Amino acid sequence: MAAPNGLGAAVETVHVPDMHTRKAQFERRSDAFVALPGGLGTFEELLECATWAQLGIHAKPIVVLNVAGFFDPLVALLDRAVDEGFLTPNNRHLVVFAADPASAIDAFFSYAPPVTHFAFDWSKPAI
Repeated sequence: MAAPNGLGAAVETVHVPDMHTRKAQFERRSDAFVALPGGLGTFEELLECATWAQLGIHAKPIVVLNVAGFFDPLVALLDRAVDEGFLTPNNRHLVVFAADPASAIDAFFSYAPPVTHFAFDWSKPAI
């Protein structure tokens, strides 16, 4: 169902039966992903987008708007995962952190898809 958003554009509301379907719709309908400060659901969706990029399910930009340093602990965690050998530097760069909206937009336009060794296709039915 489409409804005006007050800016002259239409916003579509999509009803889904569960969270997995919700996230699958995000992936299918999005050209890019942006995360703002949030809670556990935001963290889970952000990291699933990153995992899907790592697995080659999508090759879309993932940008985190790091408002007032909210995501600084996540930056440190990802950097430590690289230092400890749990995450490759190439996969670390799947998630880009931007300090302000202008930097986020720049990150979208300068995005280069990652090179991955995986190539999953979720557009086909599962066995």
